[in-house]
Amino acid sequence: MKVSVVVCTYSMDRYEVFCDAVDSVLEQTYEPLEVVLVVDGNKTVHEHVQEEYGGVENVVIHNNDENHGISYSRTKGAELASGEIVAFIDDDATAEPGWVEQLVAVYEDTNAIAVGGDVKPDWQTDRPDFFPEEFYWLVGVVEPGFAEDGEEVRNTYGSNISYRREEFLEVGGYDPNTGRKGDRHLQAHEAPVGIRLLETYGQGMLFTEDAVVHHKLFEYRGEFDWLVSRSFWQGYSKRVMDLLYPDAPDDKSAYLRQLLTERVPGRVKGLVRRPSIPAVKQLLAIFVFTGAVGLGYLYAILTPNVVKKANA
Repeated sequence: MKVSVVVCTYSMDRYEVFCDAVDSVLEQTYEPLEVVLVVDGNKTVHEHVQEEYGGVENVVIHNNDENHGISYSRTKGAELASGEIVAFIDDDATAEPGWVEQLVAVYEDTNAIAVGGDVKPDWQTDRPDFFPEEFYWLVGVVEPGFAEDGEEVRNTYGSNISYRREEFLEVGGYDPNTGRKGDRHLQAHEAPVGIRLLETYGQGMLFTEDAVVHHKLFEYRGEFDWLVSRSFWQGYSKRVMDLLYPDAPDDKSAYLRQLLTERVPGRVKGLVRRPSIPAVKQLLAIFVFTGAVGLGYLYAILTPNVVKKANA
């Protein structure tokens, strides 16, 4: 079973960490393996990538004609790939050596159509003492209670996700109107693919905790203002997804309900038993981030033609 790993990048500011990501893929224990590198319309970055990896066996390099965004780039990478399985990792993440091997083990042992793994935080600065792990999903890291090993979910996070390539492309790949592109705020990226796979094939994605990727978290991802803004636009994006896919599973709402009915009461009890300033800060942050998500959702409700604006 051949696997193609797609890594996309777009800026020289991320070039060093991009190389860390690519090198971690090249060091995988699994074969046969192909690596597809997609540069999103940056000639300078493309020249550096060609110089660094152009002579490496089983590496495919492509540069988009212009900046199209992460969703377009990932789908383009899947189109260029030749593997039965296409896996994606962010350009600011690194994979453990057995990452691909563990993903493939699930495909071989099950009839999975898609498999995703665990994403652990790799703080490049001190973790802020106010940041609750319940909101790790804001920074693309798997939060406590995300899923049991082997559980079917709608989708995992983009730093550690894979699909059967033919089926991924059959449902259209990633929607280029979603995902990161400049300052566009619609953050939904993996969810629409998971929804379309469920609708078309009746299968979700299997989560495996043994396939591990480490996501670099730089200082700005620990800034309170950035996290509040991120929460707001997550709420906005959720409203757009609700409008586009009204009958789809609502994993994040279920998690937020669990957060408020189980995790928060548990934190309050722990705080009573063992008071601490960081614990108070994290409890307050949970309410602030949850409120920001709600405000973003409400803003989208009150925004005329929100879907058209998101697709602009």
